[in-house]
Amino acid sequence: MQPAVVFRILGILLMVFSTTMLPPALVGLLYQDQTVMPFIEGFMILMLLGLLLWFNLRRARQEMKLRDGFIVVVMFWAGLGLAGALPLMLSDGLSLSFYDAVFESVSALTTTGATVLTGLDDMPKSILFYRQQLQWLGGMGIIVLAVAILPMLGIGGMQLYRAETPGPVKDSKLTPRITQTAKALWYVYLLLTAACMAAYWAAGMDGFDALAHAFSTVAIGGFSTHDASIGYFNSPLIEAVSIFFMALAGINFALHFVALRAHSLRVWFYDAEFKTYFLLLLGASMTTVVYLLAAGIETNFFDALRLGIFQTVSIATTTGFVTADFAAWPTFVAVSLIFLSFIGGCAGSTGGGMKVIRVMLLFKQGQREMMRLVHPHATLAVKVGDKVLPDRVIEAVWGFFSAYVFVFVMFMLIMLATGMDQVTAFSAVAASLNNLGPGLGDVASNYATITDAQKLVLSLAMLMGRLEIFTLLVLLTPSFWQR
Repeated sequence: MQPAVVFRILGILLMVFSTTMLPPALVGLLYQDQTVMPFIEGFMILMLLGLLLWFNLRRARQEMKLRDGFIVVVMFWAGLGLAGALPLMLSDGLSLSFYDAVFESVSALTTTGATVLTGLDDMPKSILFYRQQLQWLGGMGIIVLAVAILPMLGIGGMQLYRAETPGPVKDSKLTPRITQTAKALWYVYLLLTAACMAAYWAAGMDGFDALAHAFSTVAIGGFSTHDASIGYFNSPLIEAVSIFFMALAGINFALHFVALRAHSLRVWFYDAEFKTYFLLLLGASMTTVVYLLAAGIETNFFDALRLGIFQTVSIATTTGFVTADFAAWPTFVAVSLIFLSFIGGCAGSTGGGMKVIRVMLLFKQGQREMMRLVHPHATLAVKVGDKVLPDRVIEAVWGFFSAYVFVFVMFMLIMLATGMDQVTAFSAVAASLNNLGPGLGDVASNYATITDAQKLVLSLAMLMGRLEIFTLLVLLTPSFWQR
């Protein structure tokens, strides 16, 4: 580890992040909601802290190594949770404790969507905008944004990109240079956000709600400006827009980029992961709809279709928007949807969970092992599309899966040890680790009633889920710190 290089970069990133306090301050001025100062104070504190870190280490010009990249990512995301909590703690109207503010900030930045706040309908617009903005920035990864601009400051970005980008294959680039790759991803992200906002506005939302919900939809975050979430609008058209863009945001952004460059959507249907993702959403949605009708939860086919598809797509993509209290549905449906969030979106998307490609590979490896029982001497390959994958990739996926299960079990046991009941503990850990948000039991509507210790544990689970387990776990291995 090169501390001077790491803290110099952290200083620059903190200065960049401090500027995100200014748009909410402008919103506060526009709506005259008397909450401008918390953002101005937060901006000044973070800018000063970042400036001090950078200025004292500005001459540290050593080349950043891969280990430094992992440390920067973990320290920055952890620090970001604290930094993002500043305006929430400084706001007199919210009266949030340190633990609540950090939980809300981490939840936003990791696009989890779990909240401790109530009374959103009457909350200042600046606070509402800030929460949505945090999710939007976290959705694509603030580190990726930094990768696009840091080279102008004399800092390489490949190490950061590899440490932060989700998915089992982290070395693939859309363009020859990493900065161009980061910019390409952001262009796609901005385009989807603008399209989503326009669609929400055309469907009946006002401008503020359209922008706010576009931020959280494309980020697959799930925060809303209303306590009832998307259900507040009671509009089939708005729900249809939300379903469409949630599903889009769950697709690998590399596919979006290639499709835009080729001016064709065929690349989607040539991709094995996308086809599996599409079939999962379709199959799970139809299962939910049929069960709602069969169990008598909904007697009208249109209502069952509307509620079933929305909740399924929202939870399967780990967005977390709701139009109904799915926790009150039959246990089979509620638990099935929570399990669906373990799969999540595609690799390279803003979705959480283990990612569709990993689940695909686990299934294919299982098939191969069964075939080996029948044909023990046969040479069998695991393929994705027409591409044969090396065993090293399969081993990495199995390693990730085992680590994911281990971490989930450990977090659940910790929550049980703190006195949380089984249903709440299971769903709270699943919703946090998968970056989903809504759970079952005591966390079905919000997380305000859980203890401070439980909020800290779940905040760590959110970070581990966002950084895909290994990025944080690798720092705990002795070999990482050996020269």
